Amino acid sequence: MSDGTKLSFAEIATQYARDVVDGKIISCKWHRLACKRHLDDLAKAAAGDWPYVFNPEITNAKGKTYYPAERICKFAERMPHTKGEWAALGQRIKLEPWQVFVLACLFGWVNKSTNKRRFRVADIIVPRKNAKSTIAAVVGNYMLVADGEFGAEVYSGATSKDQANEVFRPAKLMARDAMMSREKSFVEEFGVTINVSNMSVIANNSKFEPVIGKPGDGASPSCAIVDEYHEHQTSDLYDTMQTGMGARSQPMLLMITTAGSDISGPCYLHQVELQKILEGVIENDQRFGIVFTVDEDDDWTSEIALKKANPNYGVSVDAEFLKLQQENAKADPRKQNIFKTKHLNIWVAAASPWLNLLNLQRAGDPKLKLDSHAWDGCVVGLDLASKQDIASAVYVMWRDLEDGRHYYAVSKNYVPEAVLEKPENAHYAAWNHAGHLIATPGNMINLEQIQEDVIVSAHLVPIREVAKDPWGGHQLGANLAEEGFTVVDIPQQVRYLSDPMKEINALVDAGRFHHDANPAYVWMLSNVEVKEDRNDNVFPRKTRKQNKIDAAIGTIVAMNRALAVSTEDQAIPEMIIL
Repeated sequence: MSDGTKLSFAEIATQYARDVVDGKIISCKWHRLACKRHLDDLAKAAAGDWPYVFNPEITNAKGKTYYPAERICKFAERMPHTKGEWAALGQRIKLEPWQVFVLACLFGWVNKSTNKRRFRVADIIVPRKNAKSTIAAVVGNYMLVADGEFGAEVYSGATSKDQANEVFRPAKLMARDAMMSREKSFVEEFGVTINVSNMSVIANNSKFEPVIGKPGDGASPSCAIVDEYHEHQTSDLYDTMQTGMGARSQPMLLMITTAGSDISGPCYLHQVELQKILEGVIENDQRFGIVFTVDEDDDWTSEIALKKANPNYGVSVDAEFLKLQQENAKADPRKQNIFKTKHLNIWVAAASPWLNLLNLQRAGDPKLKLDSHAWDGCVVGLDLASKQDIASAVYVMWRDLEDGRHYYAVSKNYVPEAVLEKPENAHYAAWNHAGHLIATPGNMINLEQIQEDVIVSAHLVPIREVAKDPWGGHQLGANLAEEGFTVVDIPQQVRYLSDPMKEINALVDAGRFHHDANPAYVWMLSNVEVKEDRNDNVFPRKTRKQNKIDAAIGTIVAMNRALAVSTEDQAIPEMIIL
């Protein structure tokens, strides 16, 4: 304020949002959209026809009035630091403006009819060392003692004991050392008992404890903190926490994480859904989220990238440390993806990826179908090597446009029903449910179904050839040849795969390769790793058995033939033709 009056926490939050949207604070797209959403919602609230209001005066059950955004932020700043030199000096937390924004939004937005919190789900996606565990610990302690919930159950959930304690441990230290006033400590003020494995408030039967995996039967979380969600192979813990909240009047499910390297896991899909909410594609007024990362075209080697992705740059994240990590990554390609994931919050699926994941995502178009256009040609690429896991048929079509030839891939990916039942294949089951994987009866791939699908598809697209990996599907190939298709075996050798792989890479980066946004397809392409040999040739590889690349092989063998037969007057190179 111009008169020198100290801003309230709610005002700090809103001013921060304005500064981000106005470009005064370096930010990525998702960071800006989160701030713009707050400003847009304030305008809706001011218009009077919006069910939510920001930071109103509320009277609690004891008749005491408070402002929710102020209350949580003041509570946070009474907590002590638990690590580093600030902890050694006994200093209390001093919230950074971005932290005020997050806490004020989470607790300050309420339903104007009930005064209950608007946001029930919250996502904070930020690189390492930006104090996300500290914020989560503050929220956990607040929800334990100050939320007015009798019998509160607060859980810090993770995949391992050490990870679950990443939030619970600082929460315990805060509770032990916090002073709520000159006279009373946190423990005295709220009657908290600090035990080895939990904290409890005996007077109202409340507790805060870490959980590994699912909480036990009968758990009714009022607050559930899911830490480092990118490490979770399934959504079991998250789902169980959420479904257990049904009896609570204003529960909160807080997910804190950095990006990871497994885009088949629940965290990646969770973030994609959040981004659609921030873009306005999906409406969900009860989910808050903010993502700190870089934009697609940013130079990851710049200091601007460091500042954009790390809101605590120069505060809890040492600037010189980050710059050193960046220099190490620039000098050693093996360290680049780790640096990008941990310090720039970029999802990178493979250690030495074949394709740029951001560009591959951008190439997706869920409206793309086999009959979307009048195609100039089509080649079907088959990878049938696996009989007991995924097999893929990829239809690569092309059109000649003003800026050159564009290629379009529609994939059909098949999996035996028995494979869906294995616990480690929860992502398969989810994709099957959503229509992205096709289940065939039994415990082996039904090649007859793939054959029939190719035959039926020929009525929709002009199939020039069917290209396939020689390993598997010999009879299917012979059957298709009898049906009149030209079937070509593409040997799995560098000289047949390197050029189409390079071409696909260039097309993806140029915006001339498109796909149907099938997440199973994107996952398989993102699993492909490459390492150039001394002749600059590349070959598709994977580092883990569970990282399937079948659809990628189907795409590559299809592109091999698409490049050869995409013009009528081009001679077909010598190949194995059935």
